[in-house]
Amino acid sequence: MTDPHRTARALLDRHGRTFADDAGITLTDRPAPLYQLLVLTTLLSTRIRASLAVSAARHLFAAGYRTPHAMAAASWSDRVDALGAAHYRRYDERTATMLGTAATHCQQRWHGDLRRLHADTGADRTALRRALTEFPGIGPTGADIFLREAQSVWPDLRPFLDRRALAGARRLGLPTSAPQLAHLVAPADLGRLASALVRVTLDEKAATDISRQATA
Repeated sequence: MTDPHRTARALLDRHGRTFADDAGITLTDRPAPLYQLLVLTTLLSTRIRASLAVSAARHLFAAGYRTPHAMAAASWSDRVDALGAAHYRRYDERTATMLGTAATHCQQRWHGDLRRLHADTGADRTALRRALTEFPGIGPTGADIFLREAQSVWPDLRPFLDRRALAGARRLGLPTSAPQLAHLVAPADLGRLASALVRVTLDEKAATDISRQATA
């Protein structure tokens, strides 16, 4: 039987980058990176490849839309152009509208600072999800994506492993409850572990590679 601790180490070694990492977001408990995570979450919530969503986020940030003020101030066509540059074309017009509306909501409801959302809801995951789904384009799955990544800087969320991450654990023969999985890694690595487990569900070869490395 494969040692779950070895499997978890293999996961972190091979796939232990969060999606925020891939999008070039240095995630800290500060307004700008938390907003950038919200943008990435919106893009990941659309029915496109995760790699394309990450690329679109990078293009938006490179265009200067790193804060809700900058995103809201940008014209709709400028947002469409940034998404198009990343070949995010199928949903580019609808997404450009959602990003503008969400930026305005972030400014008006949370004064541009998602730390206020966290403080207002505390560690109440139901309340956090409800607040997040008030942003256009973010449903329950999107809320889980945000919280899965945000646990890296909001420790009171840990362990947060959503259904997608638990599906990856099941594929690898790992425990399928968040508390059990949390015992396999350091608390600070839970966000990375959750992302790695999601990547296993997105790449059929990943599970085989991880199992091979864990038993080597």
